[in-house]
Amino acid sequence: MLLKQYIFATQRYNEMIRLAIFASGEGTNAQSFIDHFKGRKEIGISLVVSNNFAAKVIQRAMNAGISHLIIDKQTFYKSDEIVTVLKQKADFIVLAGFMWMVPENLIKAFPNKIINIHPALLPKYGGKGMYGMHVHEAVIADKERKSGITIHYVNEKYDEGKIIFQKECNIHPSDSPASLAERIHELEHRYYPGAVEKLLLENIS
Repeated sequence: MLLKQYIFATQRYNEMIRLAIFASGEGTNAQSFIDHFKGRKEIGISLVVSNNFAAKVIQRAMNAGISHLIIDKQTFYKSDEIVTVLKQKADFIVLAGFMWMVPENLIKAFPNKIINIHPALLPKYGGKGMYGMHVHEAVIADKERKSGITIHYVNEKYDEGKIIFQKECNIHPSDSPASLAERIHELEHRYYPGAVEKLLLENIS
């Protein structure tokens, strides 16, 4: 089996909304979710999924006692294995710095239940290749006065799913892509978990 699963969690998720978090790197956004939902009864993080064995997000999951899963491209795109696992372990999926496009079989298995955050005010500065510092470099190059974050549903096209929430920030004349990135990260950590929580609780109310 190409898909490798490591189970450390002992929590029971029978009566709560279970979130699976997908991340590829440091996992700072994942950590903001871990902190936000720690000890909660109505929403819990049941699984962290990564495509990178060396990703720091794996250690964050282990530190929090959360199950984690490491996937490869063959398994992710050429089989239904990840769908089978997620159907057993998650009700919603949150992308938190996950660098691969979500395959169609996973989108169909979780319709309107996969959520992403983008470091710009969509529909501007979205699409293939527009991620991370590439976004901030483009925003600064175009001399935009504002940027921000967009939380949206995931569909079959990059960054084109229905928008759930946006928060903007001013761009200063002295800003560089790096300084703008820092401010955008602050917005992500501050607003992403709460926006997802609000959405999920509205869906069950």
